[in-house]
Amino acid sequence: MKFRLLVIDDEKNIRNGLAESLQEDGYEVVCAENGDEGWNRFCNGDIDLVITDLKMPGLSGDELLKKILAQAPGFPVIVLTGHGTVENAVAAMRDGAWDFLTKPVDLDHLSLKVKRALDNRELFFQHRRMEEEIERKKQFNSIIGNSRNMRDVFDLINKAAPTKASILITGESGVGKELVADAIHDLSPRKDQPLVKVHCAALAPSLLESELFGHEKGAFTGAVTQRKGRFELASGGTLFLDEIGEIDQNIQIKLLRVLQEKKFERVGGEHTVEIDVRIITATNKDLKAEIEKGNFREDLYFRLNVVNINVPPLRERKDDIPLLAAAFLKEFALENGKKIEGINEKARARLYGYDWPGNIRELRNCMESAVVMCQSNAINVGDLPPAFRNAEDDGWINIRLGSNMEECEKIIIRDTLSHCKGNKSKTAETLAIGRKTLLRKLADYGLGGQDEGE
Repeated sequence: MKFRLLVIDDEKNIRNGLAESLQEDGYEVVCAENGDEGWNRFCNGDIDLVITDLKMPGLSGDELLKKILAQAPGFPVIVLTGHGTVENAVAAMRDGAWDFLTKPVDLDHLSLKVKRALDNRELFFQHRRMEEEIERKKQFNSIIGNSRNMRDVFDLINKAAPTKASILITGESGVGKELVADAIHDLSPRKDQPLVKVHCAALAPSLLESELFGHEKGAFTGAVTQRKGRFELASGGTLFLDEIGEIDQNIQIKLLRVLQEKKFERVGGEHTVEIDVRIITATNKDLKAEIEKGNFREDLYFRLNVVNINVPPLRERKDDIPLLAAAFLKEFALENGKKIEGINEKARARLYGYDWPGNIRELRNCMESAVVMCQSNAINVGDLPPAFRNAEDDGWINIRLGSNMEECEKIIIRDTLSHCKGNKSKTAETLAIGRKTLLRKLADYGLGGQDEGE
């Protein structure tokens, strides 16, 4: 990478001499003869470091320094000063300059300072990228998964979160739709504003209208004071409407108006309230089927479904079961004061083999029950709920169309191990491969390759 440096000095000989020396060091150099020209070049060019004189006509070096650091905190600026104005250079250091040099400039000394400043700049940006990556991962902390299906979900979240688009999250009950809404808000420019949630199915239509839009004093029996609705409370932030497929036609019409006009009236009121709210909705229903039945407005559906994020059921992301089970195990072991190190192979095979109609919520309940029942340092089959202890495999393996050969092999080995109730010898025999080959592949795929001497 060739760094681009900006040299600013009103003395032509000094400016050109510095430029020639720095070019010999392998840098690309642009020059400016005063602070105003230097500021324009900084704003218009891809500059990596600035070297500027302090005393210049027009925009002075210290004023230029403050403008640069206001726009790009941490940017490396080296200031030049005469012998009689060292105190000004010290003041510039306090204002954020990387370093200073007195005139006449020792070119070898300058070369060293430039190298150190650029090295520091790279470390600064590496550190910032690490912080951003850590922050990004924090946003997904509550969403556990590394399967291809979930990586697709994470990709959609990252693309949609920074925008203003309305988002419809679909998926079966218990897949974690609310966690996706949390992640979208946390990754959006509205993250410091409210995230207000409403469970639409939990309220009767009359109560839901008041809950969403608020009401005026005396609007109905019991309305003794004015009350703001969830739209007003979420203004500037995000409103999450869960189970949006349950709202009736009257509420649908009012919701459509809010989405179109960004304003509404409270129940029993005439004053128009204007709001700025990002809408995220979720449902476990097939809204297209509901439209055909006449239960859901098509125009509202298109307003809500600008971006669709479908969260896959657990049976379609079984590779995430070990991660999820381990996280729940850690949580409930700590909560119950137990030291449980993991899940043995046979119990893990039962978890793989189960179809999980209740999705992640069911897995969470299963692991809580297993932790409570466990009397050893590992969860075994006997600790699992009866449905898992008595489960029988149906003998079928489901592989997603488009899976590569490595993914197919992993699924076949995983599900065969489950069918054989964790017995590796029987699994190897069923697959017509050697036991050592099976153990190696189990280890390669993170399915547990230790030999338990069964």
